Amino acid sequence: MEGHLNFATKKISPGGHGISITGIACHNTHGTMMKAAAAYSLNAIALFNAFIICWDEKYRSNVIRHETYINKYMDESWRPLLQTPAFPEYTSGHSVISTAAATVLNNIFGKEISFDDDTEVEIGLPPGHFNSFTDACNEATISRLYGGIHYRQAIENEQKQGHNLGNWVLQKINVAL
Repeated sequence: MEGHLNFATKKISPGGHGISITGIACHNTHGTMMKAAAAYSLNAIALFNAFIICWDEKYRSNVIRHETYINKYMDESWRPLLQTPAFPEYTSGHSVISTAAATVLNNIFGKEISFDDDTEVEIGLPPGHFNSFTDACNEATISRLYGGIHYRQAIENEQKQGHNLGNWVLQKINVAL
């Protein structure tokens, strides 16, 4: 494989995970078909735009990854907990995508909805329990810091951007719920 196809190494993309959580919320809240259609549509639009702004910025910024810096200046054998992706560090895609999705889902379903995320059970991972979409979002974003693949600044900046993007989508597309 060549080019951007080399980046598609996971079984479930962050966007696919966000759509799966939308389905879980629709199922758990027993909402109408129209509410489900609005939730899927608004979240898909937010996710789509989050990917665009993230990847556009990744190739404008020039921020060295942890692994590259540490290997060059501190310890040649150091490796992060998560495999370092083959693309630039800044910005954090998981952060902008997860926060945009959480912002949209909070608006549609409320901020206090708890759920069990079983998206990755089929690939051998256990379900996760979250007290809110924001809790799920925060876990996804901080995992990038703990995994050693993003700096805190990239995560925090993209959480702000994701929140702004989610609100922008909600303001631009008026859907009666």
